Amino acid sequence: MKLRALEALPLAALLLAAGCQQSQPANEAQPKAEAKRDASEYLSQPLVKDIYTADPSAHVWNGKIYVYPSHDIDGPTPEDDLGSHFEMRDYRILSMDRIGGPVTVGPVALDVKDVPWADKQMWAPDAAYRNGTYYLYFPAKDKEGAFRIGVATSKDPMGPFKAQPQPIKGSYSIDPAVFTDDDGSSYMYFGGIWGGQLQRNVDGKYDPDGSKTDLGQDDKPALAPRVAKLTGDMLEFSEAPRAIQILDDKGKPLLGGDHDRRFFEASWMHKYKGKYYFSYSTGDTHYLVYAIGDSPYGPFTYKGRILEPVEGWTTHHSIVEWNGKWWLFYADSQLSGQTRLRNVKVTELHYNPDGTIRTINPFVAKGMKDGAAH
Repeated sequence: MKLRALEALPLAALLLAAGCQQSQPANEAQPKAEAKRDASEYLSQPLVKDIYTADPSAHVWNGKIYVYPSHDIDGPTPEDDLGSHFEMRDYRILSMDRIGGPVTVGPVALDVKDVPWADKQMWAPDAAYRNGTYYLYFPAKDKEGAFRIGVATSKDPMGPFKAQPQPIKGSYSIDPAVFTDDDGSSYMYFGGIWGGQLQRNVDGKYDPDGSKTDLGQDDKPALAPRVAKLTGDMLEFSEAPRAIQILDDKGKPLLGGDHDRRFFEASWMHKYKGKYYFSYSTGDTHYLVYAIGDSPYGPFTYKGRILEPVEGWTTHHSIVEWNGKWWLFYADSQLSGQTRLRNVKVTELHYNPDGTIRTINPFVAKGMKDGAAH
């Protein structure tokens, strides 16, 4: 993925400017970046500052909030449109008793070296719970360079997790998000173009020589995210993945050239007042947007933006209800100024009376800070 690397001040100066009390541990990278904004100009502050985290999938279990993020590291790979510079190799889980309270950073919950089929790039994960077992779903590249989606299990929401020996049969691409409906049925939403390889899996079979970005068909329906119902044991698909239709207000599919609205990556599903809200990132235009439907399979009608562009290239989120309110978890690059080294955040999400979501600006004018979660 494209990004614009910044260099100037050391991270320590950035952290000091942000009022950080916690320094980078010795085993974490010490990047250099430019302090572009004062901490007071951000709507929300990083949940943790001792490691870099992104792509936060939040869940509420047993009254606590657990966040399953990517764990960013500062690797040597040059930046490119395929996201090769996102070299994450393990997962560490965050937990908190309340929004705004202290955050616990767990130990390594799963490492790529302990996944028999995986080679590298442990990208954005999600988690689920059923019958006393916690499930961690994660994408990683296999030995042939194709992204697959794996699953690991634990009796503890913080892990450690033990991976299944093979990826989920029929899985491909990235960004798994698992939604369990009121009837107990669970569905996985997944997919991402560019480095996420969805354009190399249009028929479900990986083409290593496929397009690097999308299909270049701006006047045709955009590449669609995928959904598949999971088996009762949560370890496999119970059906072949199917494409999700995202429509405009006239019932027409969003087109490939509609970069402000079409799907890029970062699926998430939640339910509000009986409606299904499918949200995602538009990628190269940097919006978080959403569409509403009457079925977990869609079709979904595009409704608008959830979050305006953050600092940094990527944007990936989750939406969860806790303590009678709704919360948006997201990430930016406030601490490092580098899009490969991100930090997760949270802020309250509000609905309008008609069920639409109020658009959130991740920045605030000085002296106008109001309603943000710190």
